[in-house]
Amino acid sequence: MTFAYLLTLLLSLGAMVLLDRRFRLFFWRNPVRAAIVLGVGLVYFLVWDLFGIGLGIFYRGETTLMTGLQLAPELPVEEFFFLTFLCYLTMNAVQGARLLLASRAERAGVDEGSDE
Repeated sequence: MTFAYLLTLLLSLGAMVLLDRRFRLFFWRNPVRAAIVLGVGLVYFLVWDLFGIGLGIFYRGETTLMTGLQLAPELPVEEFFFLTFLCYLTMNAVQGARLLLASRAERAGVDEGSDE
């Protein structure tokens, strides 16, 4: 039983928090809305996993990199942190893309306006 995978997931989550804070992407832009979106996404994917486990599609793989702790049969504790990371990464990427596109559109508007 090791904590290598869990530690990697926690470090990755920490990186998402740092990016979020630095660029005000998700939680630092609107914490209440971010918590709701992250919570809904996490619940959705956990239910998805539970259905997959119940249908025999998903199962817990054996590896020495995981803790061996489970939230439910065939649902390792690492899955919770992976899904949290996945949702957080997605929202940071979406918001980052929105900000980048808005910035480019604003610059293009300024550049076009200066020709007149």
